[in-house]
Amino acid sequence: MADRGVDLSALPKEVRDQLAELDLELSEGDITQKGYEKKRTKLLAPYIIHTPGKNLSSLFFCSENLSHSPLAPSSSSSHAPPPSSSKYRERRSRRTHRGGGTRDDRYRSDIHTEAVQAALAKHKEEKMALPMPTKRRSTYVQSPIETRTPPDSSSGSEDETSVRRQSSVVIPPPAVSPNLQSPDSWINHSVQGSSTSSSASSTLSHGEAKPQPQKTYHRLLTSPAAPSENSAPPPDVTAVAPPARGPRVDLPSNAVVRGMSRGHSRSSMMMETADGVPVNSRVSTKIQQLLNTLKRPKRPPLSEFFTDDAEEIVEVPQPDPNTPKPEGRQIMPVKGEPLGVVSNWPPALQAALARWGASQGKSPALTALDITGKPLYTLTYGKLWSRSVKLAYTLLNKLGTKNEQILKPGDRVALVYPNSDPGMFWVAFYGCLLAEVIPVPIEVPLSRKDAGISQVGFLLGSCGVGLALTSEICLKGLPKTPTGEILQFKGWPRLKWVVTDSKYLTKPSKDWQPHIPTANTDPAYIEYKASKEGTVMGVAVSKVAMLTHCQSLTQACNYCEGETLVNVLDFKKDMGLWHGVLTAVMNRIHTISVPYAVMKACPLSWVQRVHIHKGSVSSCDAFLNVFQSHGLKPEVICPCATSPEAMTVAIRRPGVPGAPLPARAILSLTGLSHGVIRVNTEDKNSALTVQDVGHVMPGALMCIVKPDGPPQLCKTDEIGEIIINSRAGGTMYYGLPGVTKNTFEVIPVNASGVPIGEIPFVRSGLLGFVGPGSLIFVVGKIEGLLMVSGRRHNADDLVATALAVEPVKTVYRGRIAVFSVTVFYDERVVIVAEQRPDASEEDSFQWMSRVLQAIDSIHQVGLYCLALVPANTLPKTPLGGIHISDTKQSFLDGNLHPCNILMCPHTCVTNLPKPRQKQPVGVGPASVMVGNLVAGKRIAQAAGRDLGMIEDQDLVRKHQYLTEALQWRAQTDADHVLYVLLNAKGVAVGTATCVQLHKRAEKIAAALTEKGSINTGENVVLLYPPGIDLIAAFYGCLYAGCVPVNVRPPHPQNLAATLPTVRMIIDVSKAACILTTQNLMRILRSKDAAASVNIKTWPTIIDTDDLPRRRPPQIYKPPTAEMIAYLDFSVSTTGMLTGVKISHAAVSALCRSIKLQCELYSSRQIAICLDPYCGLGFVLWCLASVYSGHQSILIPPFELESCLSLWLSTLSQYRIRDTFCSYSVMELCTKGLGTQTELLKARGVNLSCVRSCVVIAEERPRLALTHSFSKLFKDVGLSSRAVSTAFGSRVNLAICLQGTTGPDPCTVYVDMKSLRHDRVRLVERGAPQSLPLMESGKILPGVRVIIVNPETRGPLGDSHLGEIWVNSPHNASGYYTIYGEESLQADHFNTKLSFGDPQTLWARTGYLGFVKRTDLLDASGDRHDALFVVGSLDETLELRGLRYHPIDIETSVSRAHRSIAESAVFTWTNLLVVVSELCGSEQDALDLVPLITNVVLEEHHLIVGVVVIVDPGVIPINSRGEKQRMHLRDSFLADQLDPIYVAYNM
Repeated sequence: MADRGVDLSALPKEVRDQLAELDLELSEGDITQKGYEKKRTKLLAPYIIHTPGKNLSSLFFCSENLSHSPLAPSSSSSHAPPPSSSKYRERRSRRTHRGGGTRDDRYRSDIHTEAVQAALAKHKEEKMALPMPTKRRSTYVQSPIETRTPPDSSSGSEDETSVRRQSSVVIPPPAVSPNLQSPDSWINHSVQGSSTSSSASSTLSHGEAKPQPQKTYHRLLTSPAAPSENSAPPPDVTAVAPPARGPRVDLPSNAVVRGMSRGHSRSSMMMETADGVPVNSRVSTKIQQLLNTLKRPKRPPLSEFFTDDAEEIVEVPQPDPNTPKPEGRQIMPVKGEPLGVVSNWPPALQAALARWGASQGKSPALTALDITGKPLYTLTYGKLWSRSVKLAYTLLNKLGTKNEQILKPGDRVALVYPNSDPGMFWVAFYGCLLAEVIPVPIEVPLSRKDAGISQVGFLLGSCGVGLALTSEICLKGLPKTPTGEILQFKGWPRLKWVVTDSKYLTKPSKDWQPHIPTANTDPAYIEYKASKEGTVMGVAVSKVAMLTHCQSLTQACNYCEGETLVNVLDFKKDMGLWHGVLTAVMNRIHTISVPYAVMKACPLSWVQRVHIHKGSVSSCDAFLNVFQSHGLKPEVICPCATSPEAMTVAIRRPGVPGAPLPARAILSLTGLSHGVIRVNTEDKNSALTVQDVGHVMPGALMCIVKPDGPPQLCKTDEIGEIIINSRAGGTMYYGLPGVTKNTFEVIPVNASGVPIGEIPFVRSGLLGFVGPGSLIFVVGKIEGLLMVSGRRHNADDLVATALAVEPVKTVYRGRIAVFSVTVFYDERVVIVAEQRPDASEEDSFQWMSRVLQAIDSIHQVGLYCLALVPANTLPKTPLGGIHISDTKQSFLDGNLHPCNILMCPHTCVTNLPKPRQKQPVGVGPASVMVGNLVAGKRIAQAAGRDLGMIEDQDLVRKHQYLTEALQWRAQTDADHVLYVLLNAKGVAVGTATCVQLHKRAEKIAAALTEKGSINTGENVVLLYPPGIDLIAAFYGCLYAGCVPVNVRPPHPQNLAATLPTVRMIIDVSKAACILTTQNLMRILRSKDAAASVNIKTWPTIIDTDDLPRRRPPQIYKPPTAEMIAYLDFSVSTTGMLTGVKISHAAVSALCRSIKLQCELYSSRQIAICLDPYCGLGFVLWCLASVYSGHQSILIPPFELESCLSLWLSTLSQYRIRDTFCSYSVMELCTKGLGTQTELLKARGVNLSCVRSCVVIAEERPRLALTHSFSKLFKDVGLSSRAVSTAFGSRVNLAICLQGTTGPDPCTVYVDMKSLRHDRVRLVERGAPQSLPLMESGKILPGVRVIIVNPETRGPLGDSHLGEIWVNSPHNASGYYTIYGEESLQADHFNTKLSFGDPQTLWARTGYLGFVKRTDLLDASGDRHDALFVVGSLDETLELRGLRYHPIDIETSVSRAHRSIAESAVFTWTNLLVVVSELCGSEQDALDLVPLITNVVLEEHHLIVGVVVIVDPGVIPINSRGEKQRMHLRDSFLADQLDPIYVAYNM
């Protein structure tokens, strides 16, 4: 565009208005791009300031602003070797450590701090609206609902077309902050700030006519990217990036996609070269077309088994037209000056040592300082030579026994020396070179838990190291086993340790001389290098590369013989080794080695050394500012860029006094994030100032290529990876040929993919560009690169920004780590800092929120997580920096133990799929049904087999009422044992024959009429522990003609929680009397009971323990079977107490149905281990035996607490074929006995007799639990086919129950994404996003189910999820309510389909499920229809327009970390709240927050709003072992949870 030199704010108002109008026309498509350009150019023509050409030199020489921001050279990737001064010929080399020192000054720069403060000042006006996380405190006042209302998370704007995604986030947005609303914040489309100033933001996305904001915006949109706008229409993004991906110029950052895209782009490059016909080609276009079609595959190739469906899920960012794009020409390789040939340069480095050792033996080679900075010893060249020869001789000849040689030339040897002992290291290094073995210097291992220790083992293994050289002192300090041997470190090969102190070395015989060949391409030494992932690899440097590198350093730094060099760096690797050990010896320089410890204790010591030895120093501006007054000359500062692979890449040559100042570039961070170089003109805050690192090394050739994908040459205004071709560089990663090829043998290609030559380059891992005058600028390292939403950010820049936010109060010694984790198809930025021990919660939280704002303003990137950990707890690198890859691993494993954490997923997760819009139902259920039939889909319905008619009238009479059945059995089979009750020891403590039960029932009936003066039809509450008394009381009530109401007795240790429920049922059922035991009667009237309920108003209480032997005058017989037999009360999972009326007809139909399904008759035995208080559990415990005559062995579940194996050993002892249990019993056995199967076997427990073990429940089958139960007890003979589940609901107590015949329960895998849309799509096992579901047992005889749309009430096809409706003779008759809620009654119990079969009356179960026709055959030979229960309709969460089942989210959450015992989710003001019970120590609490957020985002595409960490046992669970999520929600809102930690994710 033509506004290159125009300051839009300075234009007259009418021109600005015209421009705004023009923009509006363009955005609404009323004008073409070309017309727009033309008109705009015309408007601006009078105001343009002409600048000659598009020359980059104007970019860099901004000498008026000597700013020095995060990456000013002091911290560009690796810096600063020797400079020179005209006065002295002595030297010193220093480079600031990038890897993380321990002081804040690492990234300190006053200018940057000012920028950050300025950015923050914009946020200052608004008050902090972030809810602070809450930690457990003894005094806990505020209630979260008033004071901590978290943000609303509706994160999708209504307008589907807008690029913008609104999110009301609570970070206070700056009113009009230029960087917040800058175009890039849209590209990145991270939701920067909130939906305030939405008029302004919409100008960007829709271009509405809003002249005021437009004005600010124009300046914004153009100036940061000024040079990027040319007068041609914007280039087609799709040409650069894969289609349909956003404005990414480089390939998408997602690992999976990246691999694919890489391959894809590579092949597409080749295709273009293969079949793009050159212009002058003679082949006719027709033939060419034919060739192309032949090349194209006939059908899309089969993708692998499971394709990653990121494309369907992720919201694809729209290309932003304002993204700056590179526009320069393709870069030309840059040549260093030729490497001069000096006649006296040695043929090999060892030769130089031999020469100085012989001719200059007295001259000093090395002076080592002690920790206080005083000289410790000086090693002369003579000593260095003689000791190295002794060591070489010893290594080759004296290690093994007489005639065997342990080391051969070419073997690799580890060098383990502490940083305080350079002398021993020099001798060992040169000794190895003389012996022609390959030294591998590594850090001294301090403990088994060192950061990255196993990775060092990987290095030693890949290099095949078997021997380690060390000094005696160091060997003594290594960690040892109790027997005194050196520890075997994790992942290390077995090492033999050799001590190299002089006294242990052998003097060689007179005739032995070390072999010094001319330098060749064999490896000389191996330098270790840690990658971004933490892998440690060895870069092999050949002898000739080592020598050439020394020569080119000598030439570049102008080293002369006899100078002095002060080395403050690590002498084992990198610059410290290259300058201070190798180049120094080649030039007979005297090195003064300053150990790193001195730097910590007395940073000035090395400056004093320089003063004493008249050396000169190198570093950067900040340094210069301090020491200029002490005579330091600017031209002696020489920053350089290095990497282990390419060694020295560039170095600034020592200057001459009065030489021009170093070049600087003030770059726009926004431009950098898109990989292009733009001068920062507009926003001072988001600028990065870099100095050059000088010119390419002598004899080297350098290019800049794209950092990912094929090594394509960059354009001149593009940032890329520096690659080098030189004889002085690494040759390979030792022992790793695969990785080597991609790094050491790179052949750059041009824009059309054609290689530009034959010569291989080495990737340096540094990002940078070539400035004017071929000066090299480095802006960061590839390993510090974070790719977020297609934009690159440099970890070091983020650290600098974070450090500039007054860290003094909060951050301990400036220790901050920045890395990215991949969550939901994009990288997310995580910042971890060590917190000062004295920092207050308030200060820390304040600091965290300010860092968020600063990074948002300056880098336009949202932070995903900010964590503060206690001081000194982050893993350290050998020199005390932070070990980033280990920190990242700890974060992902949940081992970081933060003391403060702030997650901001709402702001930075911008690629969530759009919320689903529910379509208005214009289509009626009838048309849906027809549509299903046309599509060939079945209506989803299924039925059990027919109940059939009973022919025998006698049986009809017998089975009409249970009371008659019992009397009949008491007469015909008096002594047949119906019930056996076991205690914890497995001893039968009670039995009941038919006649005993009948007599007990008569006694109770008599007591009811006499003591209780009860009238027929009145309700009587039964309050009993599980046992035979309960059964007798039930039949006693029926005999007396009253209606029993079975209630779980209160727990004596927990009356406050359990007694109110009892009271409530008694009140709701209007019970006239309570039947109970003496024991419970005492409890009901106790003082403790009085504390929680009013005990004066209990109805009549009758204890049935010692009743007189009386018979009732007559046994009641109901006039019709429709009369109510009993009331079944139960608390649903949503916390609703409901009682349902069960008629006599329903009781006998249900018992008959169960008898048929399970083939029950009097000779059978079944074992029951579940609570007998409601639902199918009560039916099996009290009713089924009396009806069918089989014997029931009763095992009260609470007895398992004192004897876990009771149930299983009973099954074995009585050789039971059918048993019924609850999930809680199964869980107890799985957790408690899972490890003791051998013990059970020894005790003779054998479960091979068990044919069916049915779990009685009203929920989705818990597949994981039943599977692990089957697996664990397979060893004691349990058949894998035995375990199955039942399903019942309030409206029908038993819908499904796995019987003895019929096919095994089947399992299907459904796609969770479809399930959220109420669709059922079956997938293969193990498919991503698949959910295994088990059939809930077989449908009982006489039961019909149909799947219905809960909204339209029309029947559904079998590929839909809908509500399960049931029709059966044993449906309940209705709710028992005080107020007759007839409408609800009719709706739930007697409802009709809106279409299809409008006659049948159905009951609504309130559960969602689906029916699938399987390939199995049922008893009648038809294909079997299986019913799958997915979950309760009331429990489902509606989020983002989709339907979620809490259990699915909870399953994911429980997998997130080993310390999560149980979890529950619910919604609150459309925020998802996750409550997790912590079973580990409290310091793990905050580790859970990011892991829970990650897993829910990854697997369910939801952002967790609040994470609550609580103690074990806080999540309420009902008697059936189901979670009471609504109770939990109420407790959370009423602030009664006493949480360990509450995190509000923003």
